[in-house]
Formats: sequence, structure tokens, C-alpha cells
Amino acid sequence: MTTGTCLYRNTSHKMVILRCIGPEAFFQEKVVFPFEDWLFRCPPHSRIDIWTHGLTGAEQLDSINAKDLLLPAEVVTV
Repeated sequence: MTTGTCLYRNTSHKMVILRCIGPEAFFQEKVVFPFEDWLFRCPPHSRIDIWTHGLTGAEQLDSINAKDLLLPAEVVTV
């Protein structure tokens, strides 16, 4: 499975849960704190869902295509 490096920046003042759902049962989940950056690898055709906890329970804030978060290859260092 081909993967790329993505960058997500939590610009909110709330802690969020990032769920990456991709092909071939790919899944990862991470708590991202306010103003934290998270570099992660995932298949380019994955969907990134951003969740938080509101007054009524879990609330989905956003859904992003992984391609929109991919970093150019020349920026990524091993």
C-alpha cells in the first residue's frame, strides 16, 4: 500500500480526535491537542474525520481528503 506524509494542524482551542480511514481496512486515530501539529502517514485516498466533544456528545467538525493534507515529497525528510 502506498502512503504519503500528511500534516494536520489543530488551530482550535479544543482537543480534537483525528480519525484516518483508508482503503484495505487502514485506520488510525489520534488525539490532537489545541495548536498541536501532527505528521502522519496514510494512503492518499483516505478520509480524515475530525471529531470533538460537545454538550450533546461527540460532534464531527470536519471531513477532509488526505490528498489535501499531503506534504510535497521534497519537504519530507526520512
